[in-house]
Amino acid sequence: MLKRLFVEHPQSVGESYGEHFSVASWYGVRMLGAGLACMVHALLPFLFLRTGSATIERLHGHMTGRLGPLGASQPNGRSPGPSVGGVPIKES
Repeated sequence: MLKRLFVEHPQSVGESYGEHFSVASWYGVRMLGAGLACMVHALLPFLFLRTGSATIERLHGHMTGRLGPLGASQPNGRSPGPSVGGVPIKES
């Protein structure tokens, strides 16, 4: 019974407990950082103008597979560039 509590959900998403811990922690740390940036932005609105929304877009892209696996690079070897609403912004 106790073991099932720790492995049922990770197995349902194709991960071991350790893999799930790592991935969930990766997301959690980034969400905490974005949350702190939002709190600073609430007090000082000239700071962290897009940190919260950009983090949400990036995490959603990873979670839905649009940006590939965590930490993955693009085929050209570069990390995914900036985007607005999921649409890449061309760098000049």
